[in-house]
Amino acid sequence: MSDLETLKAEIKKLSAKATQAKMDLHDLSEELPINWTSILSVAQKAHDAFAELERKREDLKSLEKV
Repeated sequence: MSDLETLKAEIKKLSAKATQAKMDLHDLSEELPINWTSILSVAQKAHDAFAELERKREDLKSLEKV
């Protein structure tokens, strides 16, 4: 598998992870004020997932330019 194919597969997995983190945050928001103490940890997981996905997408753009 080439670096490009490997990176695309990784992005696909990260996209699913980010989508799940978004849904977890959404679900939490609908349950408020129940579990309000977990807002920061759930939001941090969503933030981290999307930040990693964005970094990998930038890596892919750079790799495709070569």
